[in-house]
Amino acid sequence: MAEVDIQTVYFVAKDIARLEDFYMSALGMPVQFRDGNKWTQFRQQRSAFALSLAEEAAEGAVGAVPVFQVAGETQDEVRQKILSAGGQLLAQRDMGTHGVVVTYKDPEENIFQVFSKSSAR
Repeated sequence: MAEVDIQTVYFVAKDIARLEDFYMSALGMPVQFRDGNKWTQFRQQRSAFALSLAEEAAEGAVGAVPVFQVAGETQDEVRQKILSAGGQLLAQRDMGTHGVVVTYKDPEENIFQVFSKSSAR
């Protein structure tokens, strides 16, 4: 079987500048590159997260839930940044020794999660 890895996960954005500001402020993700005002890709360690206008996205694209893993900050610190940047807290799930995953909405109602290993609580 071929080795499979995720190259990019993206949200289709209505206001790409607004969401770019949100993800930069909320999660501190630096922009890797922009394609005009149609695509913004953020630098990640082993994969990519991006924002796309509908014209750049796959036709009919809906629904993605990226899960960002945080290290070096507690969930409380990340939560404060996300809420201050305009995000909305939806739920938190404690998975014991596996870790904690918190679910949020961004300003355009896209759902994303932040995971931290149990030692990073």
